[in-house]
Amino acid sequence: MALHWTSTVYAIVAFLVLYWLLNKYAFGPLLGVMEKRRQLVLEQMNTAESSRKQAEQQMVEQKAALEQARKEAYEIIEQSRVTSSKQADEIVNTAKTEASRLKDDALKDIESEKNKAIAALRSEVGGISVQIASKIIEKQVDEKSQEQLVNQYLKEVSGK
Repeated sequence: MALHWTSTVYAIVAFLVLYWLLNKYAFGPLLGVMEKRRQLVLEQMNTAESSRKQAEQQMVEQKAALEQARKEAYEIIEQSRVTSSKQADEIVNTAKTEASRLKDDALKDIESEKNKAIAALRSEVGGISVQIASKIIEKQVDEKSQEQLVNQYLKEVSGK
C-alpha cells in the first residue's frame, strides 16, 4: 500500500471544510441550545433554593406563631385559674359575712326575747308580790309565817 500525498491533502482539506461547516451550522446552534439549557437549569436551581429558604422562613414563623399561641393559651388558663380562685374567696368571704350577720341577728333576737321574758317575769313577780303583801296584811302574820309565804311564792315562780 503506497502512501499518496495528494489524497492525504484532499482528505485534510475536506476534513477542515467539514469541520468549518459543522462549527458554523451545527456546533454553534447546538452550543447555543446547550447554553440556554444551562441557564434554565441554573434559574431553576436558584428558584428552588429561594423557595426552600422561603419555606424555612415560613416554618420558623409558623413555629413562632404556634409558640405565641401556646403562651397566650397558658396565660388565659392562668388568668382563669386566678379569677376562679378570687371568686371562690369572695364567695367564702360573703358566706362568712352572711353567717356572722345571721348569728348577730339571732343573738339580738335572743337578747330581745330574754329581755321580754324578764320584763314579763318582773311584772308577774310584781303582781304576785302585791298579792303576797295583801295576804300578809290581811293575816298579820308573824315572821315565820311571812318566811313560809315568801318560800311558797318563790316555789311558784320557779315552777312557772
